[in-house]
Amino acid sequence: ISTALVCATLGAATGTRPELAVWLLLAPFGVLLAVVDFRVQRLPDVLTLPLAGAALVLLGLVALVPAHAGDWPTALYGALALGGAFFVLFLINPGGMGFGDVKLSLGLGAVLGWYGWPTVMLGTFAAFLLGALYGGALVVARKAGRKTAIAFGPFLIAGAFLGLLIGAYAA
Repeated sequence: ISTALVCATLGAATGTRPELAVWLLLAPFGVLLAVVDFRVQRLPDVLTLPLAGAALVLLGLVALVPAHAGDWPTALYGALALGGAFFVLFLINPGGMGFGDVKLSLGLGAVLGWYGWPTVMLGTFAAFLLGALYGGALVVARKAGRKTAIAFGPFLIAGAFLGLLIGAYAA
Protein backbone atom coordinates (compact mmCIF):
# COMPACT_ATOMS: atom_id res chain seq x y z
CA ILE A 1 0.00 0.00 0.00
CA SER A 2 2.90 2.38 0.70
CA THR A 3 4.28 1.86 -2.80
CA ALA A 4 0.91 2.76 -4.31
CA LEU A 5 0.73 5.88 -2.14
CA VAL A 6 4.25 6.93 -3.16
CA CYS A 7 3.45 6.38 -6.85
CA ALA A 8 0.16 8.28 -6.63
CA THR A 9 1.86 11.21 -4.91
CA LEU A 10 4.63 11.29 -7.52
CA GLY A 11 2.01 11.15 -10.26
CA ALA A 12 0.16 14.10 -8.78
CA ALA A 13 3.36 16.15 -8.52
CA THR A 14 4.79 15.23 -11.92
CA GLY A 15 1.64 15.31 -14.01
CA THR A 16 1.88 13.91 -17.52
CA ARG A 17 5.56 14.67 -18.10
CA PRO A 18 7.52 11.67 -19.44
CA GLU A 19 9.80 11.39 -16.39
CA LEU A 20 6.81 10.11 -14.42
CA ALA A 21 7.41 6.70 -16.03
CA VAL A 22 10.88 6.65 -14.47
CA TRP A 23 9.59 7.64 -11.04
CA LEU A 24 6.92 4.93 -11.19
CA LEU A 25 9.52 2.31 -12.14
CA LEU A 26 12.02 3.36 -9.45
CA ALA A 27 9.60 4.04 -6.57
CA PRO A 28 9.09 0.34 -5.68
CA PHE A 29 12.88 -0.05 -5.38
CA GLY A 30 12.98 2.89 -2.97
CA VAL A 31 10.18 1.52 -0.80
CA LEU A 32 11.77 -1.94 -0.74
CA LEU A 33 15.21 -0.53 0.11
CA ALA A 34 13.76 1.56 2.94
CA VAL A 35 11.99 -1.45 4.45
CA VAL A 36 15.01 -3.75 4.12
CA ASP A 37 17.43 -1.21 5.62
CA PHE A 38 15.08 -0.38 8.47
CA ARG A 39 14.68 -4.07 9.35
CA VAL A 40 18.21 -5.42 8.88
CA GLN A 41 20.37 -2.28 8.58
CA ARG A 42 21.72 -3.34 5.19
CA LEU A 43 21.27 -1.97 1.71
CA PRO A 44 21.84 -4.88 -0.68
CA ASP A 45 24.00 -4.29 -3.75
CA VAL A 46 21.49 -6.24 -5.82
CA LEU A 47 19.10 -3.27 -5.35
CA THR A 48 21.31 -0.18 -4.85
CA LEU A 49 23.58 -0.61 -7.86
CA PRO A 50 20.80 -1.36 -10.39
CA LEU A 51 18.86 1.62 -9.00
CA ALA A 52 21.76 3.95 -9.82
CA GLY A 53 22.28 2.50 -13.30
CA ALA A 54 18.59 2.35 -14.11
CA ALA A 55 18.02 5.93 -12.96
CA LEU A 56 20.73 7.28 -15.25
CA VAL A 57 19.80 5.13 -18.27
CA LEU A 58 16.06 5.75 -17.98
CA LEU A 59 16.49 9.49 -17.42
CA GLY A 60 18.83 9.56 -20.42
CA LEU A 61 16.05 8.05 -22.53
CA VAL A 62 13.47 10.48 -21.12
CA ALA A 63 15.79 13.36 -22.01
CA LEU A 64 15.23 12.43 -25.66
CA VAL A 65 11.46 12.83 -25.32
CA PRO A 66 9.89 16.27 -25.72
CA ALA A 67 8.09 17.87 -22.77
CA HIS A 68 10.40 16.54 -20.07
CA ALA A 69 11.22 18.99 -17.29
CA GLY A 70 14.67 17.84 -16.25
CA ASP A 71 18.29 17.88 -17.32
CA TRP A 72 20.22 14.64 -17.85
CA PRO A 73 23.74 16.06 -17.44
CA THR A 74 22.73 17.51 -14.06
CA ALA A 75 21.32 14.10 -13.11
CA LEU A 76 24.71 12.56 -13.92
CA TYR A 77 26.59 15.27 -12.01
CA GLY A 78 24.13 14.94 -9.12
CA ALA A 79 24.86 11.20 -8.92
CA LEU A 80 28.61 11.83 -8.94
CA ALA A 81 28.43 14.71 -6.45
CA LEU A 82 26.17 13.00 -3.93
CA GLY A 83 28.00 9.69 -4.30
CA GLY A 84 31.32 11.47 -3.85
CA ALA A 85 30.13 13.40 -0.81
CA PHE A 86 28.81 10.27 0.86
CA PHE A 87 32.02 8.43 0.02
CA VAL A 88 33.98 11.14 1.82
CA LEU A 89 31.64 10.83 4.82
CA PHE A 90 32.20 7.06 4.74
CA LEU A 91 35.99 7.53 4.69
CA ILE A 92 35.85 10.00 7.59
CA ASN A 93 33.66 7.78 9.77
CA PRO A 94 32.95 4.28 8.40
CA GLY A 95 31.01 3.44 11.56
CA GLY A 96 28.68 6.39 11.04
CA MET A 97 27.97 6.01 7.32
CA GLY A 98 27.70 2.59 5.73
CA PHE A 99 28.95 1.84 2.23
CA GLY A 100 25.41 0.85 1.25
CA ASP A 101 24.41 4.47 1.89
CA VAL A 102 27.20 5.57 -0.46
CA LYS A 103 25.91 3.30 -3.25
CA LEU A 104 22.32 4.36 -2.63
CA SER A 105 23.32 8.02 -2.87
CA LEU A 106 24.43 7.50 -6.48
CA GLY A 107 20.91 6.66 -7.62
CA LEU A 108 19.27 9.25 -5.42
CA GLY A 109 21.70 11.91 -6.63
CA ALA A 110 20.71 11.11 -10.22
CA VAL A 111 17.00 11.28 -9.45
CA LEU A 112 17.32 14.54 -7.50
CA GLY A 113 19.76 16.00 -10.02
CA TRP A 114 17.20 15.64 -12.78
CA TYR A 115 15.41 18.71 -11.38
CA GLY A 116 18.59 20.65 -10.60
CA TRP A 117 20.99 21.47 -7.82
CA PRO A 118 18.43 23.07 -5.49
CA THR A 119 16.52 19.76 -5.53
CA VAL A 120 19.72 17.81 -4.77
CA MET A 121 20.38 20.10 -1.80
CA LEU A 122 16.79 19.97 -0.59
CA GLY A 123 16.56 16.18 -0.76
CA THR A 124 19.90 15.75 0.99
CA PHE A 125 19.05 18.25 3.72
CA ALA A 126 15.65 16.60 4.24
CA ALA A 127 17.35 13.20 4.65
CA PHE A 128 19.71 14.45 7.34
CA LEU A 129 16.93 16.40 9.08
CA LEU A 130 14.58 13.40 9.13
CA GLY A 131 17.37 11.13 10.39
CA ALA A 132 18.29 13.61 13.12
CA LEU A 133 14.68 13.99 14.23
CA TYR A 134 14.25 10.21 14.40
CA GLY A 135 17.50 9.75 16.29
CA GLY A 136 16.64 12.58 18.65
CA ALA A 137 13.22 11.08 19.33
CA LEU A 138 14.84 7.72 20.15
CA VAL A 139 17.27 9.39 22.56
CA VAL A 140 14.50 11.36 24.27
CA ALA A 141 12.43 8.16 24.59
CA ARG A 142 15.55 6.44 26.03
CA LYS A 143 15.45 3.80 23.33
CA ALA A 144 18.87 4.77 21.95
CA GLY A 145 22.10 6.44 22.97
CA ARG A 146 24.69 8.51 21.17
CA LYS A 147 26.46 5.40 19.87
CA THR A 148 23.35 3.51 18.72
CA ALA A 149 23.48 2.54 15.04
CA ILE A 150 20.49 3.75 13.04
CA ALA A 151 19.73 2.74 9.47
CA PHE A 152 20.12 5.88 7.36
CA GLY A 153 18.77 4.47 4.07
CA PRO A 154 15.09 5.05 4.93
CA PHE A 155 15.84 8.70 5.64
CA LEU A 156 17.88 9.08 2.46
CA ILE A 157 14.96 7.67 0.51
CA ALA A 158 12.36 9.78 2.35
CA GLY A 159 14.46 12.92 1.86
CA ALA A 160 14.88 12.13 -1.83
CA PHE A 161 11.14 11.53 -2.12
CA LEU A 162 10.40 14.94 -0.57
CA GLY A 163 12.99 16.65 -2.76
CA LEU A 164 11.66 14.90 -5.85
CA LEU A 165 8.07 15.90 -5.04
CA ILE A 166 9.01 19.54 -4.63
CA GLY A 167 11.30 19.46 -7.68
CA ALA A 168 8.60 17.85 -9.84
CA TYR A 169 5.94 20.23 -8.61
CA ALA A 170 8.13 23.30 -9.22
CA ALA A 171 9.29 22.16 -12.68
